[in-house]
Amino acid sequence: MEAPAPHSPAEPGSVQIVVTSPEQMRELGRRLAKLLRAGDLVMLSGELGAGKTTLTRGLGEGLGVRGAVTSPTFVIARVHPSLGDGPPLVHVDAYRLSGGLDEMEDLDLDVSLPDSVVVVEWGEGKVEELTEDRLQVVIHRAVGDTTDEVRQMTLTGVGERWATADLSVLAA
Repeated sequence: MEAPAPHSPAEPGSVQIVVTSPEQMRELGRRLAKLLRAGDLVMLSGELGAGKTTLTRGLGEGLGVRGAVTSPTFVIARVHPSLGDGPPLVHVDAYRLSGGLDEMEDLDLDVSLPDSVVVVEWGEGKVEELTEDRLQVVIHRAVGDTTDEVRQMTLTGVGERWATADLSVLAA
């Protein structure tokens, strides 16, 4: 992983990271898991194939949860219980959900959130009301007919929970 390019400064509470392979994306997830705790909401956004599920797979490995972390597109949500004393991982894919928080409430995320790490792919405009504190991860990749594996990522902590978190350790 590379440090942010000098021409693209991150806003306060943010860090920019360049990832050049799926293996690096997974490793970033493992490292990010060390910063997470029960009650954390992580929102992932990016184009199809950007690496949202790959990052979540690394989070699952870092959190030490049971089960293979795969895209929950067709089941909407999967719960991966902890194999140790850490929090479970709730992995949600909101891509097929058209409504806002009302539709998300059917998943009982508000019940899961205090005891789990909840990761929501495609959650913009749908889950922000769950909590004032969240980590927003935006993944940009080249689109079109390309085999380019480079991803430009911006991680932004929102709310009091993330005000003192040092996200720069992820860019090291």
